Amino acid sequence: MVNLKNYNVILKHFVLIITLIFTFACSPKKEYVTKIEGKQIGVTNANGEDAKIEAFVKPYRENIDKDMNEVLAFAPETLDKSKGEWQTNLGSLQADVTLAAADKIFKLREKKSIDICLLNHGGIRSIIPQGNVTTRTAFELMPFENNLVVVALKGEQIAEMVNYIIAEKKPHPLSGMQIILNKDAKSYKSISVQGKPLDLNKTYYVATNDYLYNGGDSMNFFKKGSAVYDLDYKLRNVWIDYFKEVDTIPTPKNQRIIVE
Repeated sequence: MVNLKNYNVILKHFVLIITLIFTFACSPKKEYVTKIEGKQIGVTNANGEDAKIEAFVKPYRENIDKDMNEVLAFAPETLDKSKGEWQTNLGSLQADVTLAAADKIFKLREKKSIDICLLNHGGIRSIIPQGNVTTRTAFELMPFENNLVVVALKGEQIAEMVNYIIAEKKPHPLSGMQIILNKDAKSYKSISVQGKPLDLNKTYYVATNDYLYNGGDSMNFFKKGSAVYDLDYKLRNVWIDYFKEVDTIPTPKNQRIIVE
């Protein structure tokens, strides 16, 4: 006699196994990339198409080269961001030029003056070589599309800025402020802004770029600002306009950071 109890158990197991088989068989299969192959295809043509393309592009290239090679100013000596521990001649010039450019716009729009300019050492991508300075020089110095902005910071955030500069030990372009460091160069003795001692409760207007304002290079103190003003002015254009205004480019000599 068939044991119905055992039969029902076997039947249930059989149905469960069949169900699982169908479930896995019907589920979508995941595909994985196991191999990538490629080959280089040269953009050449034996039927003279290269010459046609070159003839089409040539007038545009020549026109761009003409604009880029226009002489705007003269540099008596090379300005380089790599020479200097706490400040460099190129970085100081950039900060001075940027502060002056921002100040003109800010006074017209907001009836206020710029106190400080702080930019980043890594943002300078080239040198100003001795000799003729061209539009191309500005593009090589500043190939990015960064905008000039002004941030309103309390004196407390300016002190944070100084501590950041000390910790970084990089010659970030700085203007409008002088920092006296203690002998160990690990802390500051005094800070002055526009020739006056730092007031922790005062609001200062700091020119910088939108990359740094948004936290670039970990300059997070900018995000604590009470207001930000986008001047809609590319830092590259700041350089170009400056080159057009001057005949001979000066070399900044004044120290912004001094070790006691």
